[in-house]
Amino acid sequence: MAREKRREELYVTVPNLFRCPISMDVMKSPVSLCTGVTYDRSSIEKWLALGHKTCPATMQTLPSTLTTPNLTLRRLIQLWLSHADAARAPPCAVSKQDAAAIIKGGLDAASLEKLIDFMKVSEGNLKFVAQSSNAISRFVEFFVESDEIRIRELIVEVFDLISSESGVREKLSELILNCGDGRDCLSPFAAVLRKGNAESKVRSAKILELIAINPESQQKISDQPGLLENLYTLTTAESDYSAVEAGLSALLAIATSRTAKKELIRLGIVRTAGRILSGSDPTRGVIERAVAVLESVASCTEGRGAIGEDRECVAETVRRLMKCSAAATEHGIAVLWSVCCLARDESAQETAAEANGLTKVLLVMQSGCSSSTSMMCRELVKVLRAKSGKSNLAPYYQTRTTHIAPY
Repeated sequence: MAREKRREELYVTVPNLFRCPISMDVMKSPVSLCTGVTYDRSSIEKWLALGHKTCPATMQTLPSTLTTPNLTLRRLIQLWLSHADAARAPPCAVSKQDAAAIIKGGLDAASLEKLIDFMKVSEGNLKFVAQSSNAISRFVEFFVESDEIRIRELIVEVFDLISSESGVREKLSELILNCGDGRDCLSPFAAVLRKGNAESKVRSAKILELIAINPESQQKISDQPGLLENLYTLTTAESDYSAVEAGLSALLAIATSRTAKKELIRLGIVRTAGRILSGSDPTRGVIERAVAVLESVASCTEGRGAIGEDRECVAETVRRLMKCSAAATEHGIAVLWSVCCLARDESAQETAAEANGLTKVLLVMQSGCSSSTSMMCRELVKVLRAKSGKSNLAPYYQTRTTHIAPY
């Protein structure tokens, strides 16, 4: 009887709102379609990748396959999970008074681990730490002063936990990018990206992306020796798509100047993006960011040249059109237009034509794309039509599109 009673105590009723309509599991990354229905990101991406253009729950035709993160629901789920875990676990050994003492006292690995456990117990505890007087400045100060990689990993985790709290982003950006007394507050991030564990590297990339809030901050981060290279290295982690996506997102946010883009090109971002696109199972987010990075570097002459020279990159960009999402398709069209029309790269034109680019571009034109994308498509059709050697587009279009399942 005691065992049965204990088993009943372990059962937790999951609110239906928190379950993904596809997998029926608690959502980890809830995103909403234009129909207003929310799904777990991994489940809806698989659905869309199979070629479906309907909302699974309502079966409505989707005018757009773009998804929007449901941050409110995500926060509610995290709060519910923390309470559910707290109900099954022994009470936290750290009180608010203890947490305040840790923040004010000398920080070490053991005290930081206790503080992180305290923050994970509830939303209230998280807010308590984020809003504690001088807490963020203390964390930044210790992050810079400590030489221990474990302590830096723990502080990056603290930054990540409090990053969504009101005002934290701006304060972190101010403290990290405007250190006084000649201190370097960015080199510790480079150290974590080089020597930290996989989770800490992803968190560091997210924090760097978070604090790149304007051109000045983006310039400071990109000018930091080794940081761009460390973030680029993260995108080459073939077995860890979460690391790849975090690295690409950070590079998109940070490498906005021509100098930074040229450095990425030198490091090999074009070749890496082509390899990512040629993969058999990259996530939707990874594909979107890989093509967006290509669009970004294609805005400079060196980038267009590097893309044009990489036949695999051009062919994979064509292949991914209409196969991932509307956002990825529009990024892809911009890349192809940059190298085929703006740069007039004949090698890229031939590669795109050989990869059935004319058919794909025609499909994009009929998909309800934006006016700017439609304009680029029209120019691409002229170029690819000439390369394909077709004098009549109608039979070409009718006989070559039956096998393509958009998105």
